[in-house]
This record gives sequence, C-alpha cells and structure tokens, in this order.
Amino acid sequence: MEASAGTLFSLLLILLFTSTPGALGSNPGLVARITDKGLEYVAKEGAMVLQRKLRGISLPDFTGDFKIRHLGRVHYEFHSLDISSCELLGSALMPLPGQGLRLTLYDSFIGAHGKWKVRKSFLKLDGSFDVGVKDITISVDLLLGSEPSGRPTVTVSSCSSHISDVEVDISGDLGWLLNLFHSQIESRFQEALESKICEKIQNSVTSDLQPYLQTLPVTTEIDNLTSIDYSLMEAPRVTDHVLDVRFKGEIFNHDHRSPVTFVAPAMSLPEEHSRMVYFAISDYVFNTASLVYQEAGYLNFSITDDMVPPDSPIRLTTKSFRVFVPRLAKLYPNMNLELQGAVVPAPFLNFSPGNLSLAPNMEIDAFVILPSSAREPVFRLGVTTNVSAVLTFNTTKITGFLKPGKVQVELKESKVGVFNVELLEALINFHILNTLYPKINDKLAKGLPLPLLKHIRLYDLVLQIHKDFLFLGSNIQYTKV
Repeated sequence: MEASAGTLFSLLLILLFTSTPGALGSNPGLVARITDKGLEYVAKEGAMVLQRKLRGISLPDFTGDFKIRHLGRVHYEFHSLDISSCELLGSALMPLPGQGLRLTLYDSFIGAHGKWKVRKSFLKLDGSFDVGVKDITISVDLLLGSEPSGRPTVTVSSCSSHISDVEVDISGDLGWLLNLFHSQIESRFQEALESKICEKIQNSVTSDLQPYLQTLPVTTEIDNLTSIDYSLMEAPRVTDHVLDVRFKGEIFNHDHRSPVTFVAPAMSLPEEHSRMVYFAISDYVFNTASLVYQEAGYLNFSITDDMVPPDSPIRLTTKSFRVFVPRLAKLYPNMNLELQGAVVPAPFLNFSPGNLSLAPNMEIDAFVILPSSAREPVFRLGVTTNVSAVLTFNTTKITGFLKPGKVQVELKESKVGVFNVELLEALINFHILNTLYPKINDKLAKGLPLPLLKHIRLYDLVLQIHKDFLFLGSNIQYTKV
C-alpha cells in the first residue's frame, strides 16, 4: 500500500512539473505581448488586406426560372459576376482565451457587377446588372498554434458571414421584368456571397497570413560567432486582454552549440497597456551571450611591451619592474614580460529596478619571455571591477555599451615573493579601457535583433528595468507599401 501511494505521489509530481507553466527550464527568455491597442491596429490592417482580397472575388454563375402569365416559364442566367467595390468600415480583433483570436468585420458594403440572359423558346435577351450589398457582418475565429520547428501557425476554426440587405438594379430590354422577381434573385445573390466570402477568407489565411507568420525568425544570426534562438516554446497564450508569445531567447555559438547550464528566471510582467506591443527580455538572453563569448575566448586578452604607450613610466620588462619586484629582475635580468588575462567565469548582467550592472572577475598571469622564447609563469593577479551597462533601442534591435568602473588588482600567486601591485593597476586599467572594453562594445553595437515579422517597424519606445528583465513598450507600424 505504501509503495502504491508513493508511486501515485511521484506521478502527481511529474504531472505537476511537466504541465505547469513556469516549470524548471520552461521559462522563456523573451516574451512578446500584444495588447488590445495592438490587436486593434492589426484588425485595421487585416481589414485593409481583406478588402483588397474581396475585390477580386468572382462569384459563380447562377440560373433560375420564373413564371410569366401568358408566356409560361422563363429561364434566366446571371454570369460574369465580379465584385467592383468593397468597403470594410468596422473591424475588431478580440482574444478568445485559450484558443486564439476572433476577427469581426461590420458596417461593410460590397458592390458587384455582371451580366444576365433570358431565354424563352426562340426569345433571347440580355443586359447588365449592379448589386449593392449592405450591412455585411463577417466573423472569423483564428486558432493559434506552433509547429515543432518553433514557428507560429494559424488556421480558421470557424467563419460566418451575414448580409442584411441586397439590392439588385437590372438594366436591359427586360430589366423591368426581372426586377419584378428581385426577391428571388437577391436571395440567390446573398447565398452566393455569404459562402464565397468565407471561402476567400479561408484561402487568404492559408495562402497569405500563414506564410506571413513564417517570416517570424526561428534563429537569427547576430555576428560571425553567435545566433539567437527565437523558436516558440509553445502556442501563443491568449487571455481576456492580451496575446503573449513566449520565445526561447537563447544566444548560442552557431558552429558549436552547447547546452546552457542555467535556466531563465520567471518574469512577472507589469499590467501596461499604453503601447501596442511589449517585449519582456530576460537577463537569460544576455547571459547566454556572455557565456558563448567567454567560452570562445573573446573576453581574453594579452599585454606585451610593444602595446604599452611610449610615455608610460612602466614598461613590461623585468628591468622596469625591479623597483617594486626586486627579485624578478634578479632572477630574470633584462627580459620582457607578457600579461595574459581572462574573464573567469563568464560575467552575468545583473538587472535591478532602474539599473544594469556587471561585476566581472579577471585573472591575469604574468610570464617572463625567456631567450628561448619560452614563457615562464612568475605571478598571478586577480582583477575586479564594477561595470554599468547602458542599453538603447531602435526600430528593429537592442544595442548597448559598457561604462567601466575602477579596476582593483590583487596578488593571488607569486614565484618572486610578495610585492605591491598598485603600480600595475594603472597599466592594466589603461589596457582594459583602451583594448578590452572597445572590443566588447563593438560587439554590443552590432545589436540584438528583436523577433519581428517582416515589414514591422517599432516606434515611440519606452523602457523599464525590473528585477531579472527589461520591459520594452512600443507602438508598431506595418511599412510595406
């Protein structure tokens, strides 16, 4: 009995941790949130696209007959039916919690033009007609999902259209006669239009909207070393007021991808709705980048005497060092030195309200370059500093730069006795400021591309810094002509 209870308890824990949002390792590195204001903009843009699509509808031909006193039954045919005008004046895109979105189009008008023919025995007449379709309401439910590749998907789960008013104006020799049967004819027009509208929307979602969603990047190259993984972790989440898209947001070496040994923190997004979209960018994104660059040796450096400014009072030679390391000059007279530094471990960016900072630790090994060109280790230094970070944003990406603080140097190991390292601080600080930081800032200036659909531009940006994540708000504009 105890074993059964323990097994049941274990199964419950497994279900809990594998099905609950925010379980270990399942937190996104980046969340894109679309607000009601953003959905309103998308609805207007979508209505304009559909308006253009509906103008191209060709309605099927339809036929019928009616009875005329003294003549009997007369056969008619309407053909070459094309929509000549379309105005979708009202639109709304509403969340369907747990499913997707509902697009509603209302206060809409469609105008159509075509030709008619009437046949009765040997009698054949023809003419043209115009149709005015008013008070059209269209409702489309869109189911949102994701592919195994991490791209979003969209399908039409239901579609309905309702037409309140159809007016047919028939011209030609027997136009007056056909107008007597306008109720029957208008009913046929309404039936044909209602079915054709949903068919056109279904085709548009499949052939236009779904391929457009495929332009959302799954991976984007940042530079010749790194790329960022923007695959969806799950289908977009829809609540009463917002649509959240959760991205992995992991930066990796695109030639050799290694598993990340830490997880993204949970992010509690503020209830902000003044912008169309918001991006919550976890420190996980930046810290995976730091790990990749550190493992690839981008944070390593070396200092040799030919890199020291000519007017420096300290040269990287044992002779110059004899003032504060006398034993070094005695053991290795008139030899050059080389300092090799590495940032260990990878420095992580710390997020706190209103502030971004790093506290990198460096190890610097000093070597004497022997006459044989071999390098003999003589001492090791520990270097600490505090660095503040500044991030900036433009229409497509995040850029930034580091502002270094004071460098502090400590002697960690020595084969030449204890000595005062204060004189070395100035030399090391000069090199870090003029070589290491510019190298890192060049990388940061290339920027981190945001996961944006094709032709989307950000503007009117605002930034908040929270614990563990940045919260970027923006309005959006679809820029394709």
